[in-house]
Amino acid sequence: MTVVMAIALLGLLAMQIVYLEKMVAMRNSQFSEIVMRSLYSVSTMLEQNETKYFLDKDLAEAEQTYSGISQNSFSFSDRHEAAIDTTFSGEEQPTSNVRPANLPTLKDLNDTYQHKQEILKGQYLYQKSLLNEVILTILNHSSDRPIQERADSATVASYLRSELEYNGLTLPFEFAIVNRTTGVVYKTNGYSPMSQQDVYSQALFPNDPKSKQYTLNITFPNKSDYIFSSVKFLVPSLAFTFLLLGVFLYTISIAFKQKKLSEIKNDFINNMTHEFKTPISSISIAAQMLNDDSVRKSPEMLKHVSSVINDETKRLRFQVEKVLQLSLFDRKNATMRLEEEDANANIYSVINTFKLKVEKYGGHIDADLEAEDPIIKVDKMHFTNVIFNLLDNAVKYRREDVPPVLKVSTVNPDEDHIQITVQDNGIGMKREDLKKIFEKFYRVSTGNLHDVKGFGLGLAYVSKMIELFGGSIHAESELNKGSKFIITLPLYK
Repeated sequence: MTVVMAIALLGLLAMQIVYLEKMVAMRNSQFSEIVMRSLYSVSTMLEQNETKYFLDKDLAEAEQTYSGISQNSFSFSDRHEAAIDTTFSGEEQPTSNVRPANLPTLKDLNDTYQHKQEILKGQYLYQKSLLNEVILTILNHSSDRPIQERADSATVASYLRSELEYNGLTLPFEFAIVNRTTGVVYKTNGYSPMSQQDVYSQALFPNDPKSKQYTLNITFPNKSDYIFSSVKFLVPSLAFTFLLLGVFLYTISIAFKQKKLSEIKNDFINNMTHEFKTPISSISIAAQMLNDDSVRKSPEMLKHVSSVINDETKRLRFQVEKVLQLSLFDRKNATMRLEEEDANANIYSVINTFKLKVEKYGGHIDADLEAEDPIIKVDKMHFTNVIFNLLDNAVKYRREDVPPVLKVSTVNPDEDHIQITVQDNGIGMKREDLKKIFEKFYRVSTGNLHDVKGFGLGLAYVSKMIELFGGSIHAESELNKGSKFIITLPLYK
């Protein structure tokens, strides 16, 4: 179920991201299309202005000659038109069959029509030659005009603004006229494109020679804001999906942590039941032996039974202290009774208590307590627990093929600190384990060694106590050769 929900959320998130990308791409495409269409219109209008300029120029030069030709050509036709108007006017005409002397004949009318046709033909040929002359002038001489005259900056800006607004784009813009060989001819003050992708270009006067061709470039400083504003309605949906995914992952993480803690709790109860059961049984048997008169009468047996009770009581107390260590990880500030202590004396006391356990496996502990200034300020109980934990780990993770050899030493590396080293010849650790051994509940895998019990709290407890004492600890280890723990604590001054 969890996997299905995770896939569904990830799928929904992926679809929204893809949709957002497509929306942005579509808006970019629409934006580019509008800009290019507007640029083409501006280019066309500038070419029309160019044509109008040369037409006006040629017409102005030929105006006087054209007027004289027109007057001479139409004088004859005007006289005949007057005669025709007189003939066909609404006045009463004589009913006599006698033909008036001034009435035009059919031949005259035919001549007049043909004459008018010749005049119209002459006008058409003249206008055609005039247009051909203008076109030739544009082709041959238009590129000689300065670009500042052909594409005035104010005119270009006005055309651009009107065309962009006509196409629904009201963004501020910057533009420049660029020659392909000489570079920028002129530009607006804000024209400084960040990249070539931000520039939209349109060729001006494409019939000009290549060396004289110009390009109109335009940029939009607020383009990103414009594109984002058109798709910003999707952002809340995307944000809520991310939030939902984050809450889901957090919930799953909490669930897995709770499951892990539940497993640790069960292991803790099982292990502690076993650990308590052994000393309690030993004490119970010893107590029963004390009820035997023969045991009470034998000083040696009484001493042995008393020793068993004492040892098992210490063992039971140690297990109880381990349980109490758990509470330290759930409190921000552990209750500490810091006092002046002799590190050498405390360590020696722990070694004397622990050496029997080492000798049980055929090994021994070497004590090399050479620190000349061993006075530190620590909580005695927690300090002895730190040393005891390190020694206990050394025995737990011993090698089966060799007797355990432990070495505890103290030195003064400088006048302000004491360095305590606990070294063993056990199974050692891999490099990746060294990075995690001081984490809570982390346990190094022991492979085929199944008699190692614990909760993954020992070294985490050691690390926290040393930190509270104002010191530091680090470990060195090599697989199948042993480990070394080095503690540095400040001296009490």
